[in-house]
Amino acid sequence: MALRKTFSIADVIKHEGNNDTFIWKHPCEDFNTGSQLIVHESQEAVFYMNGQALDVFGPGRHTLETQNLPLVGKFFKEPTGGQTPFHCEVYFINKTEQLAIKWGTDTKLEYVEPAYNFPIQIGASGEMALRVDDSARLLIKVVGTEKGITQQGFVQKMRMFLMARIKAHLANYIKREKINIFEIDERLINISETLHEQFKPDFTDYGMSMERFFVTTIVKPEEDGNYRRFKELHFRQYAEVAEARLRQQTSVIDQETQKQRMILEAEGIAQKRALEGYSYQEERGFDVAEKVASNEAVGGMANAGMGLGMMAGVGMGVGGAVGGAVGGMVQDTMGNMAFGGGQQPQVPQQAIPPQTTKTCLKCNNQLPPEAKFCLECGASMIRKCSVCGTEIPQGGKFCPECGHKL
Repeated sequence: MALRKTFSIADVIKHEGNNDTFIWKHPCEDFNTGSQLIVHESQEAVFYMNGQALDVFGPGRHTLETQNLPLVGKFFKEPTGGQTPFHCEVYFINKTEQLAIKWGTDTKLEYVEPAYNFPIQIGASGEMALRVDDSARLLIKVVGTEKGITQQGFVQKMRMFLMARIKAHLANYIKREKINIFEIDERLINISETLHEQFKPDFTDYGMSMERFFVTTIVKPEEDGNYRRFKELHFRQYAEVAEARLRQQTSVIDQETQKQRMILEAEGIAQKRALEGYSYQEERGFDVAEKVASNEAVGGMANAGMGLGMMAGVGMGVGGAVGGAVGGMVQDTMGNMAFGGGQQPQVPQQAIPPQTTKTCLKCNNQLPPEAKFCLECGASMIRKCSVCGTEIPQGGKFCPECGHKL
């Protein structure tokens, strides 16, 4: 029993200890009535008198009323050998959330791995955060008549309970979710949240609130041969999938790069043509004419005629400027092939078809095919049927719609 000064009339009861204790019993007992109880913001105090919890005090200063009276208390102690028959005591409860309380399985958990279907043994460890929720319940169900309880003391009392629950819940969750042992570290947050929900009601029954629960480490059987073989198989499959995905991504990038290169080249060629003033058809005409003219392997008149025919067609398609150039190449080539480089025969003018024109019906002036009015007399080049109004082609004598004779 704690020693007290016999001449004190009242005591000041308070606790300012460390933060790894849940419940602490003040050593001052059987104090006189009028003693002062000081409770801090993060605390509660439970006042016991004659073995019964009379009240729970929150933060502040409180005056305690007991049956122990100063000055006359010694007369009550004489029949009981110097001990007061009016026993009183105070327990302080730390209400803070206490973090980093470590836990760990004492033996390994055994189950059948769901992905590769082989038996495996693992261990687990982590941390949790606890807070006293119901002071009276914790005192009655866990502390009893002890002088208090610390973090480690509480975990030790709950150890068997924790081990049995953790193993059962963890094995069921892995089996239900079909978690691959080689990917289990990716699921630690989900596992922690699931186990937390499982444990909260159990700790509430003891007056404790489990604020947080974390699984931080899964201990794998690296020394097990079956585990090592399946681990190599798993990561080899993963590497092959990653390599195939990389090749696919590289192919897509190459295709996109090639596409962009072709677009840039096409834009450059188009800008070059625009600056030099010729079209794609004219450029192809130059290329074909140059290739045929320089092709010395064309032997025999039949092949020469085919080549010249192609060049003549090209000359007609690329317009006047290129047509003249192609015509000159045709004359040179025919002369060289037929006469061995001697005098070159002249190509009749009618060999190159003249440009199509149309005749003004009023003044007989020759006009371009797209002209709508005569450049000489101004007459309209569009003829319409007087009966149905249909446009009549150049030189037509009957209406193509109603057959009316013009």
